[in-house]
Amino acid sequence: MGKVVLVTGVARPLGARFARRVRREPGVGRVVGVDAHPPPGPLGDAEFVRADIRQPAIGKVLAEHAVDTVVHMDLHGTGLTPGGGGRGAVKETNVIGTMQLLGACQKAPSVSRLVIKSTTSVYGSAPRDPAVFDEATPARSLPGGGFAKDAVEVEGYVRGFARRRPDVAVTVLRFAHILGPAAESPLAAYFSLPVLPTVLGYDPRLQFVHDDDVMEALCLAAAEPRAGFLNAGTFNIAGGGVLPLSQCARRLGRPTVPTLLPAIRWGGGALRAVGLADFSPEQLRLLTHGRVVATGHAREVLGFTPGRTTAQTLEAFARYRGPGVLPPAKLAQAVDRFARLLPGKPVPSAQAAGAGYEKEVRRDG
Repeated sequence: MGKVVLVTGVARPLGARFARRVRREPGVGRVVGVDAHPPPGPLGDAEFVRADIRQPAIGKVLAEHAVDTVVHMDLHGTGLTPGGGGRGAVKETNVIGTMQLLGACQKAPSVSRLVIKSTTSVYGSAPRDPAVFDEATPARSLPGGGFAKDAVEVEGYVRGFARRRPDVAVTVLRFAHILGPAAESPLAAYFSLPVLPTVLGYDPRLQFVHDDDVMEALCLAAAEPRAGFLNAGTFNIAGGGVLPLSQCARRLGRPTVPTLLPAIRWGGGALRAVGLADFSPEQLRLLTHGRVVATGHAREVLGFTPGRTTAQTLEAFARYRGPGVLPPAKLAQAVDRFARLLPGKPVPSAQAAGAGYEKEVRRDG
């Protein structure tokens, strides 16, 4: 009959999309989507079971459906749950929900594979961080709160589960910031603002991953290992190359307002209060110091290569969100006209300069 895959967090767009996607994978006979709230739309051939992973009843779902593969996607960085509630409800789902799910998996003899959707935020963002984090690099400054702290706790519980159930293949995917139509993240909300407040004197380096690549990485981790590749382990997942925040703003057509850090903290609290953006301490550290991770381990051991670079992911996100206040094409034309009026040497066009930067990013990636 094929594998039975249980997907948590299908009330979120990304979880619902994965439930539909994995059902089409060869060897998958049944997909059970689980959440405490109904999904936003149909799950295709996947079956929806209304169950709260924070409750012991999740164990009955595993047993009744003889689940052999669990893909845990009910980990979220946004400040609201699908059914309402603030940061406290999100933390309870992230941490307590994961503990309850792992306890149920430990007691379920049918479970043979566990995939966890985690985040590169577990590395933190600090001024003395290494230029590039790999999976074995310890964080210089552990996250003190928010989603990053939740993810650190979750990964600790997952390591404990792996020791207690060595017969289960456990895969942890640490995703860079996800951008795309199904993405729900504080950074996506930040990039959607008409004007981007930045920290004065800093231009952090950032990486992104497209939600299409998120689907492919999750499917690969949930599948049986291919010859020469091992699915178990911890892997960084990010698009190739990096972009500084200033370049991101220009490509999105968003003007920036360099601001002192205390003022951003104050203004960020106001934006968070009205639900426009989440300027948590974790987010502010990212916008100050940035974060870059190595992805060679995923390519060599998991066999995953992203289909889009960081720059291409941002470009796709910009098309989806629509033009900003300063569309890049019009801005480039204005810069070219101004440059032609200046005396002295000819200045290369903004379009040519952008192409040169793209080449540099691809080389560095």
